[in-house]
Amino acid sequence: MPGNQYSPKTLKHPRSLPRSINYLFREQRLLFVLVGVLIGSTFFILQPTLSRLGPSEARTAVTSSLSGSSSVVQSSNRGSSGMVPADLGRRRLRIVVTGGAGFVGSHLVDKLIARGDEVIVIDNFFTGRKDNLVHLFGNPRFELIRHDVVEPILLEVDQIYHLACPASPVHYKYNPVKTIKTNVMGTLNMLGLAKRVGARFLLTSTSEVYGDPLEHPQKETYWGNVNPIGERSCYDEGKRTAETLTMDYHRGAGVEVRIARIFNTYGPRMCLDDGRVVSNFVAQAIRKQPMTVYGDGKQTRSFQYVSDLVDGLVALMGGEHVGPFNLGNPGEFTMLELAEVVKTVIDPSASIEFRPNTADDPHKRKPDIGRAKELLNWEPKISLKDGLPLMVSDFRNRILNEDEGKGL
Repeated sequence: MPGNQYSPKTLKHPRSLPRSINYLFREQRLLFVLVGVLIGSTFFILQPTLSRLGPSEARTAVTSSLSGSSSVVQSSNRGSSGMVPADLGRRRLRIVVTGGAGFVGSHLVDKLIARGDEVIVIDNFFTGRKDNLVHLFGNPRFELIRHDVVEPILLEVDQIYHLACPASPVHYKYNPVKTIKTNVMGTLNMLGLAKRVGARFLLTSTSEVYGDPLEHPQKETYWGNVNPIGERSCYDEGKRTAETLTMDYHRGAGVEVRIARIFNTYGPRMCLDDGRVVSNFVAQAIRKQPMTVYGDGKQTRSFQYVSDLVDGLVALMGGEHVGPFNLGNPGEFTMLELAEVVKTVIDPSASIEFRPNTADDPHKRKPDIGRAKELLNWEPKISLKDGLPLMVSDFRNRILNEDEGKGL
């Protein structure tokens, strides 16, 4: 080719500043950049707060912040100045209550929900009733699972209150093999769960581990006087075995455990016909039936109101002592004295009918609660004369509804 006709391609001039700005504004690129910066900033600002909240609280905080609400920051400031209830500063716990649809369990669930925890109830409804929990069905922190603790279950929880087991003679004698399986296999399964997830475990044992005691009142150091082959042994020895398993998991596997020995308890939501003396007397007096006294009526029992027991269980779970602890009211009544109290509250004209005593019925039962007073700062507050009318009111309503259902 004649001469050198080649010339390099002309270089493009750098973009001017106005063209760069125009690029950012096209297709909302600047908006996406700002949103990304906002989200990143929000995360780093709220991360210390979120780490102190439970999962559901954290979700609420993030949602409120991204929508432009300042309520989370305000709430955090109020918490640091002590202007909110103390419980709000406590980490929300996820708690399992086995037997939570029962008499004691349902009252315990109410207390745990009221203080802000998440509660999962496990119950097979042998003696528990959905009616005891129906008022919680719409609560997002409450969950109910129909399950028998004899079979394993997998959950992620912080604490386990193990109450599952029929507790009245009528119910635990109905299927004694099932009763002892619940005490042994059910306790093993719940202890296994506690070991796997690192949960603290509380066993509700019973004053029946003392049998027909030769020591009065009964201290936790007393080993008991139990018939191992009697009609009540499925429950008495079952609970003793459950205590053994609990302590073996504590010593051998390092599981955090607590043991409560519960004495006679009464209150609303008791089964109407469970064979226990207080519910028997109250239901019979309301129905205008003779009150049934077994034996000569000189056997003694101690009766605590259910809210006192629930306070004791929560104090035990939250404390640093394994136990066992007696949880009961040391006020002691003979069966005849109890019958007179019931007559005074319900019907002074009510009659008493004597029947032969049942097998292995303890002659005396009274707790020594000195250890609970000292180490848990707990003692019962409600006397029989104050607590019984509350139970009677609940029984009247349920018996009236029962009779209306039968067309009586």
